[in-house]
Amino acid sequence: MADISTTYMGIPLKTPIVVAACSISSLVDRVVMAEKAGAGALVIRSLFEEQIQVAQQRFDDYLSVGSESFPEALSFFPSIEHGQADEHLMWVEKTRKAVKMPLIASLNAVSKGSWVKFARQLESTGVDGLELNVYIMGTDPTRPGSDIEKELFEIVESVKAEVSIPVAVKLSPYYTSVVNVAVELDKRGVDGLVMFNRFVRPDVDIESETLHNEMFYSSPEEMRLPLNRVARVYGHVKADLALNTGVHTGADVARALLVGAKVVQVASALLINGIPYLSTMLRDLEAWMAEKGYDDLDEFRGKLSQKNYPDRFAFERAQYVNLLLSQH
Repeated sequence: MADISTTYMGIPLKTPIVVAACSISSLVDRVVMAEKAGAGALVIRSLFEEQIQVAQQRFDDYLSVGSESFPEALSFFPSIEHGQADEHLMWVEKTRKAVKMPLIASLNAVSKGSWVKFARQLESTGVDGLELNVYIMGTDPTRPGSDIEKELFEIVESVKAEVSIPVAVKLSPYYTSVVNVAVELDKRGVDGLVMFNRFVRPDVDIESETLHNEMFYSSPEEMRLPLNRVARVYGHVKADLALNTGVHTGADVARALLVGAKVVQVASALLINGIPYLSTMLRDLEAWMAEKGYDDLDEFRGKLSQKNYPDRFAFERAQYVNLLLSQH
């Protein structure tokens, strides 16, 4: 039987399938089920600084109710402060105790100080790694793209300087040059690059003339963008590459590894088909490897990357030109 074990950010994994940050991590029973189904690791749903800010404001508002009518009554109670990230941290600790597979915390903060503060706290829970879910959108027309990249680099540098566990960065596909950003992050010592972050995009309701957001599952077609970018980045960085978005089958896992991914992150396929479907994906990967005569993942990882593919032009305008010619 083929050996499908691997490592990610230096962490030993039994399989190359990592459960992406999603609702699966909201229940310990589901996390245990993912481990039994063969998950190599699991990314715990993100700690969002905005959620803490909203919760703290509601807490403060609750304590202030009636304070103008009965100011002297406030002195009867001890000083109470909002617990900030305590609830999330306790949940991570509880999950850590429930399973043996590697767990990766996810963090989405706002200020540089908050990134560092919450990164330290997440590290103290016993997780094996940390994924920085950096969400910086270029909405200010006066702000150049270089400023956005600079902010990203500063966040990474500040976190890397304060934690000892491996750190991955979940990238956006919208940088002018994803390859360059990947190389610059690699210079700053990141251990993993996740490609890509999947943003919620508002839609327009023409009846109510309002914007509305809706979460929807990824489709297999969405895999083509990260597939292309992983193929281009592979060989240019030391950091491990994780392909995220659109992975729905064992064949998709093979495709991702062929272009250079160390692991794949999966969420939608498990939410649609159920967590045990993960074992089906692994069996299909093993069957494909047996058919091709591969004994382990390293035998074919990166085989179709831009670095190793015989026709490097195939990654550039050749795809576009061939498509145009095929239409005539």
